Amino acid sequence: MADVPNGEQGCASPLELFNSIAAQGELVRSLKAGKASKDEIDSAVKMLLSLKMSYKATVGEDYKADCPPENPAPENNSGLGSAEAEEDFVDPWTVQTSSAKGIDYDKLIVRFGSSKIDKELVNRIERATGQKPHRFLRRGIFFSHRDMNQILDAYENKKPFYLYTGRGPSSEAMHVGHLIPFIFTKWLQDVFNVPLVIQMTDDEKYLWKDLTLDQAYGYAVENAKDIIACGFDINKTFIFSDLDYMGMSPGFYKNVVKIQKHVTFNQVKGIFGFTDSDSIGKISFPAIQAAPSFSNSFPQIFRDRTDIQCLIPCAIDQDPYFRMTRDVAPRIGYPKPALLHSTFFPALQGAQTKMSASDPNSSIFLTDTAKQIKTKVNRHAFSGGRDTVEEHRQFGGNCDVDVSFMYLTFFLEDDDKLEQIRKDYTSGDMLTGELKKTLIEVLQPLIAEHQARRKEVTDEIVKEFMTPRKLSYDFQCFCFDT
Repeated sequence: MADVPNGEQGCASPLELFNSIAAQGELVRSLKAGKASKDEIDSAVKMLLSLKMSYKATVGEDYKADCPPENPAPENNSGLGSAEAEEDFVDPWTVQTSSAKGIDYDKLIVRFGSSKIDKELVNRIERATGQKPHRFLRRGIFFSHRDMNQILDAYENKKPFYLYTGRGPSSEAMHVGHLIPFIFTKWLQDVFNVPLVIQMTDDEKYLWKDLTLDQAYGYAVENAKDIIACGFDINKTFIFSDLDYMGMSPGFYKNVVKIQKHVTFNQVKGIFGFTDSDSIGKISFPAIQAAPSFSNSFPQIFRDRTDIQCLIPCAIDQDPYFRMTRDVAPRIGYPKPALLHSTFFPALQGAQTKMSASDPNSSIFLTDTAKQIKTKVNRHAFSGGRDTVEEHRQFGGNCDVDVSFMYLTFFLEDDDKLEQIRKDYTSGDMLTGELKKTLIEVLQPLIAEHQARRKEVTDEIVKEFMTPRKLSYDFQCFCFDT
């Protein structure tokens, strides 16, 4: 770990703290690259977060990799509040919190500078589409946005927009948490009736993971089957592998190069924490994830139109990529993409732990049998219940930390039933075993139906989804002048 002079973070100067954070960040990345033990990595990450909290308390502002402190620190009277604000750590690769309730999303909105999805916006979406808002909107699972009002303005004025989301295929096995953005994107595609592009970042996983190119591409194809099984309209959906599409689309690669020209190494270091030890592939990758935000990256769909805005539903940890994209967009003559951000799907062991494809008990996987689902929920789902039945009946359970209840907020459609479960569990009328049984009864058919749909997805269907082609859409202004 990075050494701090005098052995005390509080005694270090701002510059010493700055250098210590840079060194500790380098250590964390080298531990991850070297596949160190989880405990060793977690310990190093905690030290990094502690150093960053000390830096903010000393300097009065957040640490930025490309902005070393130049002046003595201003007085900081916020005390404990500053430390609490920095308890959660979120970037595209690490999500960490010490709270059993999970990430504090209100603080994350402030830190990222996005806007809260409030009741007024949800009502406007309902008016625009004529459809009941998706449960993810009703329950705050999609909780934050950038420029969604612009998208609604466009839609109400019969102007086109398109959807873009993606998946980093790191293994064949996807879990239910991976489905969240796709379930919601499917709903958006249906209610707005617009084209959708889905990026499979197999190149990213090759750069970050110990995979061959063939493995990364193979995972992309397998994951595409699970995505297609969500029910996307083949006439309005283009799924593409970066490894495939980059080589066949001049429009896409031209946009990658434009973005690369307008983002400095210092900027990507500051945004993503890259260091001099990272490969140039990693450093340049953010431009590839940014490129689908611009319509002329897909000439087969939009021809050479550059003015069609993009809406990106994604988890909030992907926002740094698109903050960079939104900064670049006006400088290269394109509209800024709009975003809808989701919360994180909790691991079975609790919202402060992380799901892992290498730990089969950390989540419900899309390949699990009904028996495996029942066993996992009963054995591993973190409970908000009391130690004894008597205590639980007297004091009730805590839905804020109970994973079974959290999962029901994602997958139980009936709002009234969910509210009744919350009341019954909080009052002690419902026991933990009964709550888990309810979740099992929701998950088993949901997973079984997904598996049945996936079996119908042939290699030929995948190939059709992944073939660059014209898509169908209804907006009059999608008609192109010749």
